[in-house]
Amino acid sequence: MFNSNKEPLCTYYNIIFETHHALYHSNLYFYQMNRNVMNYTIEVCCESLYSAQVAANAGAHRLELCTALDLGGLTPSQGLINRVCKSVEIPVFVLIRPRRGNFCYSAGEVDVMLSDIGIALDSGAAGIVSGALDTCGNIDIETTSALMHACKGKPFTFHRAFDRTADKFQALEKLITMGVQRILSSGGASTAQLGIATLKRLIEQSANQIIVMPGGGIKPENIREIAETGAKEFHFSARQAVVLHSTLPQSVVKLNNGELDENQYFECSSEILQRIIKQLTH
Repeated sequence: MFNSNKEPLCTYYNIIFETHHALYHSNLYFYQMNRNVMNYTIEVCCESLYSAQVAANAGAHRLELCTALDLGGLTPSQGLINRVCKSVEIPVFVLIRPRRGNFCYSAGEVDVMLSDIGIALDSGAAGIVSGALDTCGNIDIETTSALMHACKGKPFTFHRAFDRTADKFQALEKLITMGVQRILSSGGASTAQLGIATLKRLIEQSANQIIVMPGGGIKPENIREIAETGAKEFHFSARQAVVLHSTLPQSVVKLNNGELDENQYFECSSEILQRIIKQLTH
C-alpha cells in the first residue's frame, strides 16, 4: 500500500535496500573513525580561555592549563583556572610550576606549589601536572610525594622535568613505585620526534604500570612516526601565532630582555588540532 506509483515491488524493495546499505556504510565509516580516535587520548596544552574552548570543541580529550609556554609553562592564575573549568566539559589538568629555570625548589617555593595545588583543585581541576628534581638530577622524592599528597587522590602527571633526570629509566621505576599515573616526556630530547628511540624504550619498560605520554614539538607532520613508539596518549599545543591588526604604530619598547616578539601571541588552532587527529585516525 506504500507503493503509490504502482512500481514493481522488487524495485521498491531494492531502493529501500540500497538506501539502508548506503546509510550502513556511512555510519560504519564514522564509527570506525571515532573508534580509532578513542584508541588514543589527546591532551592539548593551553594558556588561555580561548585556546581551551577551541581545543575542547575541536576534539581534545583533556587539557593541560598553564601560562608562559615559551618558558616551558608556569602556573596559571586562579581566575583562568576557574573560568576554563567552568567553560569546558573535558578534564582540565593544571600545571604547577612557580618559576622558569630548573626544577630544584626551595622550601618556600614548595609551600607556594602546595597552596597552588589546593587553589587549582578548589577551582575545578581534575588533575595536577608537576614534579621536582634534586641537585643531582634525580627525582626529588620528598617534594614530589608532598605534591602528590596535596592532590587528594586526583591524578598526578610528572612533567618534563623528567627529561632532565640523570637516568630516565631509573627515574621511571621510581615514579612507578611512588604511584604516579603519568609521565610527560620528549624522551630526553628537545622534541618528541628526536627522542623517539628513548620514548619507545620507556614505554616498553613501563609495561602498562604508568602512562608515558610523548610531548614536545608534536605536529601533523610527525604524529604518525611518534605514535609508532606504542604511545596511547599525546600532548601538544597545536598553536599558531596571532597577529594583531591595528592602526596603532608597533611599539619598540621592550618589556623583557628576551628574544620573544612582544607584539604577537599564540592560540590553539582548530585546524592544526584536527589535522593531527586525522593523522591518527587514518
